[in-house]
Amino acid sequence: MMQRLFISTFFILCMFHFGESQTNKKILEGYFINPLDIDMKLSGTFGELRSNHFHSGLDIKTNQRTGAKVYAVANGYVSRIKIERYGYGKALYVTHPNGYTSVYAHLEKFAPRIEEYVKKRQYEKESFEIQLFPTDLELRVDQGDIIAYSGNSGGSGGPHLHFEIRDSAAKPINPMLMDIEIPDTKAPIVKQVMAYPLDENSTINGRNQPELIRLIPLKNGDFKTENFKAYGQIGIGVNTNDRQNGAANQNGVYRIKSYLNGTKNFQITFDTYAFNETRYLNRLIDYNHFKKTKSRITKLFIPEGSPLSLYEDHIDYGVLSCYDAGVTNQLKVEIMDFKDNTTNIHLKITTDQPPGERMIPDNSHLSYVNHRESFTYNDGAFNVSIPKGALYQNSLLDIKVNSDTIKIHQDEIPLHKNIYINYNLKSKKEENLKQYYIGRVTDWGSVYYTSSKIKNGVLTGSTRYFGTYAVSKDYTPPTITPVSFKNKQWISNHKTLKIKIDDAQTGIKGYRATVNGEFILMEYDYKTKLLVHDFEDGVVKDGENNLKMIVTDNVGNSTTFDAVFYRKN
Repeated sequence: MMQRLFISTFFILCMFHFGESQTNKKILEGYFINPLDIDMKLSGTFGELRSNHFHSGLDIKTNQRTGAKVYAVANGYVSRIKIERYGYGKALYVTHPNGYTSVYAHLEKFAPRIEEYVKKRQYEKESFEIQLFPTDLELRVDQGDIIAYSGNSGGSGGPHLHFEIRDSAAKPINPMLMDIEIPDTKAPIVKQVMAYPLDENSTINGRNQPELIRLIPLKNGDFKTENFKAYGQIGIGVNTNDRQNGAANQNGVYRIKSYLNGTKNFQITFDTYAFNETRYLNRLIDYNHFKKTKSRITKLFIPEGSPLSLYEDHIDYGVLSCYDAGVTNQLKVEIMDFKDNTTNIHLKITTDQPPGERMIPDNSHLSYVNHRESFTYNDGAFNVSIPKGALYQNSLLDIKVNSDTIKIHQDEIPLHKNIYINYNLKSKKEENLKQYYIGRVTDWGSVYYTSSKIKNGVLTGSTRYFGTYAVSKDYTPPTITPVSFKNKQWISNHKTLKIKIDDAQTGIKGYRATVNGEFILMEYDYKTKLLVHDFEDGVVKDGENNLKMIVTDNVGNSTTFDAVFYRKN
């Protein structure tokens, strides 16, 4: 009872200190150790702006190699193991007595005791992809135990360890707040400043459209901008990154503040957030600018309805009101990393005269969509359904149908939820209707599979991106190519069995391999398109072995591959 009381009290104290973290920063000191015993160099920081999400941990570089020893950062037990083709790949979750959970992702393999535990259940389920929730007595670990080896599995773009710390509500927390030490003496980098008119009556330098403001570097490492004029409700945005010591990667910053005439009017800090907030990143950044230029500008004002808990102190949501003609306002933007290295930007904004009469564009060909209501569009065999809340704000959309292709605006407005594209297949008289799918058409004319299904003669695709979509058909089954052996070959000296699988049009949905009629585990890496079986699993017998593999694509086309190999274990 006393132990339970101690843990509860400790956890409450931790949460109290988190509330104080804006000035004291560190929540815990000395509780966690680093998960790797190599120099801590980062290719990604907590809260970093990624495609459609905030980065939920630290990406620790492993010198472009896999196999680095991964250590338990504190005592605890393995509470979750997840293996998936994409996402985190091979991931391990360790729950600690203080209520926090550490997460280790993109692993190559687990430590032997954990690997044995996992493989037993993969064979029982006959599946490479698996999710397990061990009890607190099954896989206990001590601080400093080797629990895994770093890798490049899942959606990783190169060998590294993705490391997280989550609280008892499963919210990710910046590991630097937990005394995970990263050397950093470099100030943040500033690339762009954008000024935004926030309604139809506001202007930047006389125009009702966003404008990049010229940056001027100062000798002390700070910046000022070219003076500009503005009228009405305006906002400022910055494109900024940070670098830590020992690596050239441009990572995310820790905190941004702005001060209007000396008074703080906006602050955002990348300490913690909830996973259900993460897609609101598309409201934090200038999504249209990102889609055109691949550079992310962070808005230093809070868009209407954004629930991000990353926002802190603000006045008028960070919006600047410029109505008194001739008055010059001074705005200072302060950008900091976790080590308090700081870069400042100084802006002078002179209030302009009210705009004259503007030409109102003809939007009669566009469809008005209220983001608080569901919307449907019908044209021929197509039906488009946009659920309530899929859009962040009311929008005018350009929707056009041309035969079996539909243009749903263009990818310059972000979507928070899936929209649904329905197509009535009654006009298609040929056989094998199940081979139809809805694909996204790129600017260069390629068609990429979008999650699709057919029910009662209606083909439905779901997507979170506006753009052009086409009803397409996939006639071609997957390919299966042996890599490490040939038919009727002795492979006694091989440690693994390797096979390459591919599907050029709709992608691999599933696969199954057997030897002598018994399931064998084959690990799939979609990046290399390789399936790999480890002979140490001990399921392949001496002598002749009959291999059979079936691979299926996303519309049901399948290929069967048979081969014989010989082995002496």
